[in-house]
Amino acid sequence: MTALTLELAPDLMERLQIEAARLGKPAEVLVGEWLTAHLTPIPPLSERERAREVLRAAGLLSEPTDAMRAIAAQSTATLAEIQTSFARVGGKPLSEIVIEQRGPKG
Repeated sequence: MTALTLELAPDLMERLQIEAARLGKPAEVLVGEWLTAHLTPIPPLSERERAREVLRAAGLLSEPTDAMRAIAAQSTATLAEIQTSFARVGGKPLSEIVIEQRGPKG
């Protein structure tokens, strides 16, 4: 668990302690129950979503601009056409280049 320190006005702290005593619970437990009841649970992220969040937080992922989206929307190329174009160029696939640059696993 993570600890949270709150600064409360004296009258609010007194009301919290009175309510906690009335319910027979420690104030910390009561506040935890209130937060649990009133905050919407965060749905679990898929592995893909977690990876995107990590990359975004590290500054390694950005969203396409409106101009980039407009250009992509105008494209009529199919996946097969793009793959054929890349095959004509030759060379190693980018994934193999990345693996080579990483070096041996160790």
